[in-house]
Amino acid sequence: MASVNRPLRIALLSYRSKPHSGGQGVYVRHLSRELAARGHQVEVFSGQPYPELDPGPVLRPLPSLDLYRDDDPFRTPARGELRDWADLAEVAMMWCGGFPEPLTFSIRALRALRARPGDFDIVHDNQGLGYGMLGLRRLGLPLVTSIHHPISVDRRLDLAGRGPLERLSKQRWYGFVRMQGRVARRAGPLITVSSSARDDICRDFRVTPGQVRVVPLGVDTRLFRPRPGEPRVAGRIVAVTSADSPLKGLSGLLRAVAKLVTEREAHLVVIGAPSDATRQQLAQLALGDRVKFTPGLPDAEYARVLASAEVAVVPSLYEGFSLPAVEHMASGTPLVASRAGALPEVTGDAARLVRPGDPEELAAALRGLLDDAPARARLAERGLARVGMRFAWPAVAAATEALYRQAIYQEAGC
Repeated sequence: MASVNRPLRIALLSYRSKPHSGGQGVYVRHLSRELAARGHQVEVFSGQPYPELDPGPVLRPLPSLDLYRDDDPFRTPARGELRDWADLAEVAMMWCGGFPEPLTFSIRALRALRARPGDFDIVHDNQGLGYGMLGLRRLGLPLVTSIHHPISVDRRLDLAGRGPLERLSKQRWYGFVRMQGRVARRAGPLITVSSSARDDICRDFRVTPGQVRVVPLGVDTRLFRPRPGEPRVAGRIVAVTSADSPLKGLSGLLRAVAKLVTEREAHLVVIGAPSDATRQQLAQLALGDRVKFTPGLPDAEYARVLASAEVAVVPSLYEGFSLPAVEHMASGTPLVASRAGALPEVTGDAARLVRPGDPEELAAALRGLLDDAPARARLAERGLARVGMRFAWPAVAAATEALYRQAIYQEAGC
């Protein structure tokens, strides 16, 4: 058993870790850096896309077949790329309409850790919840699992209103969710990012509340900050979409912007890539150059865009936390957000909240802020104060380390 003060040897697992959008890669980067700064040895095991890590932690690539790469999604790999039965399972599950990465990554991670007995004190699985994680328990390795929110929520929202054939296709895609629920019930201590997400995990995965600890996400205030020397762009609204899915509420936001631009000068910058359905909606709404998509921005440019807007918006139908909401607040950008999931808990009184999926109310809230500079200033001040009090990565790392030590203590039977 690791003593209270001894540095820990940590294996941090993430089946995909996109660096510049989506929560998983951001979480891995900042948590690993702060754990290393606390004196721990941190090795990050990840499939593609790989994270960008700061000095301190070490990346251990566990390559998948990378079947969902941005430039060639759902590709068919060449025969020479198939290395073993896990690769065969990955491509077969994709051909059958499923999403195999959580399962196949867990198998590769189990192999990698089994080959290094005694090298780690604790394993931290970030959102994967594949069956291979149960093998780690059989190896005697203490395991902690992060669930930022249960994907069952995405499934429920995505299936709503679809026809029978579409529902069948989507149900195949979300087949991995049943596995994740089974693993969550047996994996040991769970970390989530909000009380709202904890409630969803307990309900959908049938986990007892005592198994789940809330540790909010942090924000890098060195990067996300107001920039007084760089004036904000008049009429600019900014939104971040890690994935253009119904969950993110982008369709309703576009309808709100279409209404707004008939009444005043405004434009929307979306950090993310549009889906085919979104491109079609843009054409139908005749938004033209009023909406710009900017995927894959480097960190510094991404932070500058957030700080350049007069108003930020998080229009999601659900969020287990919403790191972009915290990044907007840290940038001093006044925020409009949906009254959905954890967003009211995260933003407190530092955002104007609207009904999720209501473009009329969203347009009114955006218009109200764009036309009221004093109100923008008040919200920006509240957001900065809230970030300073609640969301810092060193505090996240300290709380996570405490959970690691508790898990090690319990595994040792103390």
